Amino acid sequence: MYSDMKRRNPIGAPPNSRFENDYDHQDDYKGQHHHQGGMHPDHYAPNPLKPAFQQHHPSYHRDHPSHHGYYRREYSSNKYIAFYQKYDTTIIPLTLTLLSFWTRFRDIKSSDFVVWDEAHFGKFGSYYIKGQFYFDVHPPLGKILVGLSGAMGGYDGSFDFGSGTKYPEINYGFMRIFNAFFGAVMVPLAYYTAEELHMSQIACVFAAALILFDNAYLTISRFILLDSMLLCATCFVLFCLTKFKNERHDPFSIDWWLWLAMTGVAIGLVSSVKWVGLFVTALVGLYTIEELWDLFGDLSLPKTTYLKHWIARAACLIALPFAVYVASFALHFAILRNSGPGDAQMSSLFQAGLNGNEFRKNPLEVAFGSKVTVKNTGYGGGLLHSHVQTYPEGSGQQQVTCYHHKDSNNEWIIQKLAGVAEPEDIQSVKHGDVVRLVHDQTKRNLHSHSIKAPVTNSQWEVSAYGNNETRDPNDAWIVEVVSEQSSHPKNGVLRSLTTNFHLRHRQLGCLLSAENVNLPQWGFRQIEVTCDHRNRTNSPFSTWNVEQHWNDKLPEGGYAQYKSSFWRDFWHLNVAMMTSNNALIPDPDKEDVLASKPGQWPLLAVGLRMCGWGDDTIKFYLLGNPIVWWGGALSLAVFAVTAGVYIVRRQRKFQDISPMEWDQFQMTGKLLVGGWFLHYIPFCIMGRVTYLHHYFPALYFSLLLFSYVLDHFLARASARTRTMVWSVAFAAVGFTFLFFWDVSYGIRGSASETMKARQWRAAWNIIDDHKPNTAF
Repeated sequence: MYSDMKRRNPIGAPPNSRFENDYDHQDDYKGQHHHQGGMHPDHYAPNPLKPAFQQHHPSYHRDHPSHHGYYRREYSSNKYIAFYQKYDTTIIPLTLTLLSFWTRFRDIKSSDFVVWDEAHFGKFGSYYIKGQFYFDVHPPLGKILVGLSGAMGGYDGSFDFGSGTKYPEINYGFMRIFNAFFGAVMVPLAYYTAEELHMSQIACVFAAALILFDNAYLTISRFILLDSMLLCATCFVLFCLTKFKNERHDPFSIDWWLWLAMTGVAIGLVSSVKWVGLFVTALVGLYTIEELWDLFGDLSLPKTTYLKHWIARAACLIALPFAVYVASFALHFAILRNSGPGDAQMSSLFQAGLNGNEFRKNPLEVAFGSKVTVKNTGYGGGLLHSHVQTYPEGSGQQQVTCYHHKDSNNEWIIQKLAGVAEPEDIQSVKHGDVVRLVHDQTKRNLHSHSIKAPVTNSQWEVSAYGNNETRDPNDAWIVEVVSEQSSHPKNGVLRSLTTNFHLRHRQLGCLLSAENVNLPQWGFRQIEVTCDHRNRTNSPFSTWNVEQHWNDKLPEGGYAQYKSSFWRDFWHLNVAMMTSNNALIPDPDKEDVLASKPGQWPLLAVGLRMCGWGDDTIKFYLLGNPIVWWGGALSLAVFAVTAGVYIVRRQRKFQDISPMEWDQFQMTGKLLVGGWFLHYIPFCIMGRVTYLHHYFPALYFSLLLFSYVLDHFLARASARTRTMVWSVAFAAVGFTFLFFWDVSYGIRGSASETMKARQWRAAWNIIDDHKPNTAF
């Protein structure tokens, strides 16, 4: 305990040195901090275990939010000043919030053309208004809200949101304001989160000001994008977590349950906007594990109570977020009931249930002579495809691939082997039948042989070869029915949409497969199709179903024959999203001038042009406030060094701060440094293409840490020093924000003339396209 640890005098210091005399001053302060029968610990009170020259007793501690209510404040005789003093805890955050809304909403319609990724997310919003099914790599909640904003603004979904296209007579300003609302809310959330982290009032204001006056946060909030929603939801998760943390000493109370449940709801919301939300979810998970571990060490806690803690967290932090996440997909499926551009990413059975889709007209049972399209059942699987282009190596025969879009080159005819007479009557294809698949456009047969596949060299190449007169045994495939997803008898008959089957090569014994491996540019980056000799019969990538089916001799199946399960569709879509996300890797054949590396982000070594750069158009440059970003990066290093010094000195029994301060220091570090680490490091190790805005969630944690570090070191400084430092900090942040005002609100005229003085780093391509590869 603190009282049992003695302050060690430096070697050679006399026993009655000034280090011991510090204890004499404590009586002057006892009695000032009594609360509920005990002494309320004061972060800013004299520390008996610190040298006298480091001791101060400023009145600064009265502003600390954790001390409100313990002191009787004296109000000014001026009624206006007194009113402010009485309600400052409301007036200050309200003023910051109003400023935030003003900066985000100001002149928001100045650019009357589609800016940057508005081309994507505006279009996705249009799909919700029209109810057309589409596919994207992100969960649906944010895009549903974009669609909602358009509907509220009277937009009918008819605009195609072409990049750089001028907006027609639609209320795009309202859609931008709707998105900017979420960016504006970040400021009060930062203020109240800092308060929950027990920062002083001035530090809470500074934390909010860092968000308010960051040019990057301002810019990204003013367009029809998902980032403001993601950032707002991330801020909300951290706020709810800190509120719950401060209720930990009153478990199972109403407030404890409220903020535990709100944390779960916030996790569900942030994860439903973008999967980046899983990083802050991991932060909550790590905090929860540590808390449960601490409770496990409390021997006075009854086992039943400990079990209740587990159940409460499982219900609120696992089940509740999952329910919110699933609900966003249920809403997604409920709104998008019409066939659209994203159909091919879903299962054939799901597509048959969409209005306007022709699959429900499919004849039910597949017969010899039927023309079909064949879809791979692997998540994100495509349609079996061929085209006249040939393999540049290997057999040199016609390429066979998987393709995700509707195309006449996806169509195949199921026939008997060459030389075998086609049946005059209708003969259904069944389990065990030997078939030949003829490509309808080129009349080539689906073929495989013992030649290595072009990319997956461990498997055999699949090609299109020969014609109707060619009797090649390598054109023979055996149909093996795997499962039947309808209520029809499981009698081995091949049915469109509902029957899953393998195609096994009769000569080689391998299975036709497509494992989402992309071919090089000569294969148009389509999916490689191979013949897998590993006999992986349980792999969905070796399983197929008939998607479209044409046969004039057979009747239509009808809608009632084709119904898919919500949970199957939910799982299928999520895996397809993950597969597509993993495919977002840098293309070595192309230079992406917008992409950047994670090492360039913390010190703002890169910016991003959000639109065309002609002199006759308004231009936006995604660039943070340099003072804000550099301060956040520096605070991470300062905190790490400070923590190391404290740990070493505590090991030697030097007590620089009280146990209460040390606990708060550790907890703040775990939340803020841990949050930054979890949001930043994954981008350093993942292979996908990265952009500057990927750093924005991590930045939020570093900015709160920036304010905390300043507050921590100024806690026992003199009033004059504190005033000077805070004044310089606020001025630097504010004036730099104004200096870079144009990057957020639009650069008019020639950038080389108006922005020359703002080219602080060589890698910023504000003036020209030159962008040195600066690592830091």
